[in-house]
Amino acid sequence: MPSFSIEHTVLWGESDPFGLVYYPRMLEWINDAEHAFWREAGHPVEKTMVRERSAFVMGEVQLRFTGPAACGHRVRISLSVAKLGERTLAWDCRAENLTTGGPVNEGRATRVYAHLADDGALRSEPIPAPLRAALDALRHAAPAAP
Repeated sequence: MPSFSIEHTVLWGESDPFGLVYYPRMLEWINDAEHAFWREAGHPVEKTMVRERSAFVMGEVQLRFTGPAACGHRVRISLSVAKLGERTLAWDCRAENLTTGGPVNEGRATRVYAHLADDGALRSEPIPAPLRAALDALRHAAPAAP
């Protein structure tokens, strides 16, 4: 399945001495990959949030720890579009330890496209056509060569 990936070097403090990556760090890696995808697609999150007062906000996350990644290890974080609804996006997420060749985690992150209203409330909105087009392009891209 086509995916978008970034690489990251595990920092001291991102995992325990046994290489168990702390859950908040796994979420941070997913966010970093998402932000990199949107920058590369020409829709940086920082600009969309300021210009449109809209963004994909986290709705639900399910991640499973599948293997260690210790300080200094290189990991690849990959996202693929699992489901694209009118207002929601579900990413299949995985991290692979490039140092050891083993898996680190896998799961799904569901985002809701939302607008920040003047009263401070978040309200879901349909995913705008340019963002949907970028997601469709990823879904239909040729799979990366191994």
